Amino acid sequence: MTSLRPIGKSIENDEIQNLFVESLKNINAEISLSLTQFDDQGVEEYISKQDIKTFFINFEKKKLPMGTKYSNKVMLENAVDQYLKYNFEYLVYSTADILVPKNVFLFVDKIKEKLGNSKSFCALIYPNVLKKNGIIISDTTPLYGIDLFIFKITKEEALKLKKSIESWDQYDWGINDNFYVSVCELLNLPIYNLYKDNKLIKIENDFKTIKEDREWQTISWNKNKKYFINFLKYNNLSLLYAYGSYYYVLYKIFRLKDFNFKLMIVYIKFLIQIPLHLINKVLKTFKK
Repeated sequence: MTSLRPIGKSIENDEIQNLFVESLKNINAEISLSLTQFDDQGVEEYISKQDIKTFFINFEKKKLPMGTKYSNKVMLENAVDQYLKYNFEYLVYSTADILVPKNVFLFVDKIKEKLGNSKSFCALIYPNVLKKNGIIISDTTPLYGIDLFIFKITKEEALKLKKSIESWDQYDWGINDNFYVSVCELLNLPIYNLYKDNKLIKIENDFKTIKEDREWQTISWNKNKKYFINFLKYNNLSLLYAYGSYYYVLYKIFRLKDFNFKLMIVYIKFLIQIPLHLINKVLKTFKK
């Protein structure tokens, strides 16, 4: 499940999304794309020309709060409905600015075989490897963001998820990875990080053209944090998912068996940053 940006507004973003779609075509598995759009120019025409099975739904932008562009909750509702209606093996959340590894489901299937076909779980890849201005950034840079979640869940668990998000809203950018990690606790799913076997390349978007600068992202994230807190309270989940910064998310996905040397470096770098983040928070508090 995902959503594409409008086609034709940014040549760079169009190329990134096309690379994403091509990576889906190359996956060694049968893929169906749950694509929810919000009156986005050119997307339906573009995807109709691609050789990939697609459930296309347009959600009129006028139904969203004024000034917002899209909603990950609406995307999830549509995807869960499709998951319940058909016999899919996995429910996948993905952003549209990544290159999904070709063999990722080979490793996911190994988890399934190890646990037994009836067992539910979540697989993800953290951290991403950022490609910025055509250059690959170090794969031990402790980046924020988890852009691929693969859920193996029963229909009953999917119904529970559908019911739980009645208490959740989400618009525009931010806090999706925190949300999906909390869903793992809600559904009691063990989490497996596939980082040591799969490189997930994330390509930085052209944010300037689409007017999504850092200030816009921060405002959006803070609004979504309030919606997320409502979800956590309603479902009796820890508020640390919202208040614990990214350190709580990293703690929840921590499994020694998933580690290699590079992932260990990523965690160490994050830990080193804790004192600096605490000092910055204190300084911001005094300024207020």
